[in-house]
Amino acid sequence: MREDDDEATAPATGTDPGKGRPWRRNRVRTAEASRSNALHPGAWWVWALGLGTAASRTTNPLLLALLIGVAGYVVAARRSEAPWARSYGAFLKLGMAVLGIRLAFAIVLGSPIPGSHLVVTLPELPLPHWAQGIRIGGRVTAEGLVFALYDGLKLATLLICVGAANALANPARLLKSLPGALYEAGVAVVVALTFAPNLIADAQRLRAARRLRGRSDRGLRGLLHVGLPVLEGALERSVALAAAMDSRGYGRTAEVAPAVRRTTATLTLGGLLGVCAGTYGLLTAEGGTYGLPVLLAGLGAALGGLWLGGRRSLRTRYRPDAWGVRAWLVAGSGVAVAALLVVSASRDPSALRPGVVPLVAPALPLWPAAAILLGLLPAFITPAPAQAPAPAPAPAKVSVPTPREQPS
Repeated sequence: MREDDDEATAPATGTDPGKGRPWRRNRVRTAEASRSNALHPGAWWVWALGLGTAASRTTNPLLLALLIGVAGYVVAARRSEAPWARSYGAFLKLGMAVLGIRLAFAIVLGSPIPGSHLVVTLPELPLPHWAQGIRIGGRVTAEGLVFALYDGLKLATLLICVGAANALANPARLLKSLPGALYEAGVAVVVALTFAPNLIADAQRLRAARRLRGRSDRGLRGLLHVGLPVLEGALERSVALAAAMDSRGYGRTAEVAPAVRRTTATLTLGGLLGVCAGTYGLLTAEGGTYGLPVLLAGLGAALGGLWLGGRRSLRTRYRPDAWGVRAWLVAGSGVAVAALLVVSASRDPSALRPGVVPLVAPALPLWPAAAILLGLLPAFITPAPAQAPAPAPAPAKVSVPTPREQPS
């Protein structure tokens, strides 16, 4: 019997004999209210991908920093205490690592950007004739470093936007919302998405345990003593997950006629090709006339293939998440940020992609910055995450005097 079933059959008031604490029916009502107010996880991913699309259209460091600030503010305001929500800090560190690696490559391997502001001249390693065009060391210019900084910051912003979606969206609920045709692929993606947060939680727990025992958790030795148990736990979790999925019948499909199977494959493949061709037509000047019709036809064929493919799935959905008004607003804010940045990049590319030759300070364009601020909408319209209930205070102990302590 599930825990919510126990709560549903419990009396309105009284004491739970199994746990020794007051029991109230309003816990069930609170849980049902939190489920009904919960935002659809797909809306968070649409919002985050919209911010990532906006980041891919610009190299302006001021706009990229504004995108990072918007994503960080929404995560800080609406992040829950679940294990997957702790992975946002790891994505921030990963983005900073990517930025540092990009700058290191620009220093060691040079940059294709010509520059006149010399920063340092490194010893150049001579290479054979078949490695022409590649150099190690040499001149390092300020223009090349600034170009590498812009390029690395864009990639770091993309990673941070993905980390925001991973910290805000429940991966299990996201899997439940996928169409039946993509269920097997969705299981693999969700397992991969939850793998990193579990590793981070295990590493934090083991490091805290070592510090409590007075042992160091830093350096190569500390990394080995923490990394090996984390790897062992990950392997054990993988085996247990595989056994649990096999016992629950994952991978079973229904009997479908060969004609339906061929039609599903044709519609899905043709639809995806139509989406690619239509998107290419919209991005090029020559395909502006046929781009939108081909894109719409491809989307229709792909959706038809997904619907037919979903008939092979034997699973049912328990309490499916509803895509409500808040989900539309959250997803719409991310799409609006992406669309406005795409339009701004086509109208004023110099503002979104500042040059480095000559070396000038980037300016903050007003309208693109205002468009990015639309991404703050989820922090104000979505429900606050449910906090863990505070432990009930222990009853005060009443001391009863013994016969010897009673006054005569």
